[in-house]
This record gives sequence, C-alpha cells and structure tokens, in this order.
Amino acid sequence: MLDVAVIEEPAAAEASLDPIRSRVLAALAEPGSATMLAARMGLPRQKVNYHLKELERHGLVELVEERRKRNVTERVYRATAASYVISPTVLAALSPDPSRSPDQLSARWLLALGSRLVQEVGQLLTGAARAGRRVASFGIDAEVRFASAADRTAFAEELAQSVAALVSRYHDEAAPGGRSHRVIVGLHQIPAGPSAGAPETQATHETRATPPEAKTETEN
Repeated sequence: MLDVAVIEEPAAAEASLDPIRSRVLAALAEPGSATMLAARMGLPRQKVNYHLKELERHGLVELVEERRKRNVTERVYRATAASYVISPTVLAALSPDPSRSPDQLSARWLLALGSRLVQEVGQLLTGAARAGRRVASFGIDAEVRFASAADRTAFAEELAQSVAALVSRYHDEAAPGGRSHRVIVGLHQIPAGPSAGAPETQATHETRATPPEAKTETEN
C-alpha cells in the first residue's frame, strides 16, 4: 500500500468523492471483504460489493486474497493507498495557472502554485511507480510566530533575498545533463479554529516569499 496516491483520471476522482465509496476507502486501510465492510458500515452487502467493484475498476482498491468458505469464495480487498490526493489535471482547462497573474502578495496565486505543485509531483510519482523508482525531492515545513506584521514583512523580504541568492549561485543553464527543478516557498497564516477571531486581511496576512529567480526552473 502506498502512503499517498495521486488521482489523475476524472472518473476515478468522481468515484473517490462518492460518500459511500470514500467511507469504503477509509475502511480498507485494513483488508476486508464486502461482508466485513457491510457489517462495519451498517449497509447491505450487495451495495458494498457494488461500490467495491467500482473502486477496483478505477484502481483505488485491489484484491489481496480469496478465501473459500463452504460453497462461497470471499474476496478480500484493501485500498491501494493510505490517502489520496486529486490532481488539478482532473479539471483540465479549469486548473489554475500561476503564470496568468503572478503576485507574491496574492493568496490565490499561492493556491495556484500549490495546485501546480500537486500536479507536477503527482506526475512524477505516477511515472516513478510505473518504473519502480523513487522520486528525488526535498521539503521544509516550519512554523514561526511573528510579533507584528512588520516582522512578518521583514522575514518575507529576507527569505526572498536568501532564496534568490541560492538560486543565482547554483543555477547553471548550460550544465550538460543538468536537470531542471522548481523552487517554491510560501508563507501564510495558520487557519484558526472556528471559535477564534477572524484572520487578518489578505494584504497583511498572506505574504509570498518566492523571488523571480525562484519562479523559474533551476538546474542542479
């Protein structure tokens, strides 16, 4: 079972979003049969079996075992991944394009960057899975609490300058056999719970730290 699988086909995405099928997928983190799932979910076995077949058809669950019980063969399934991400490619022409209106202070632009990240990494994962290889990647996840909006702005500016300096130092357009990589750095307020106060407005609360040099593909 994969940790994360990327859904790139519209039909598979539609299947995964069905309320009952999403429950079946969650339940199949551990192998189970239609009979076992029906008892656990309080649904008729025939209905569960129908949804299992649809999920199997789209590659979201897989058969792991067949058990013979008297005159009946029990088919045991499991989800192909612990969790799933739907790629923006499912929306085709409706997928956000960050090149349309790049704006470091726009929350919508950051969302478009994230959409492209899911799409590109998803394609890499799909290709690597078919080839039986791993994807070379690197990520940083950090949390910082600013005393003021001015501190946040200063942090974003310094971060942008640091990333730009690193990109300039390592970028080699003419390197034989070099491979292009994309660098994305984002900074946003962590969403508060429903009982907390309203977030700051976009102009002060969403700050992008992606310099022009980092928006382009880089070589390593």
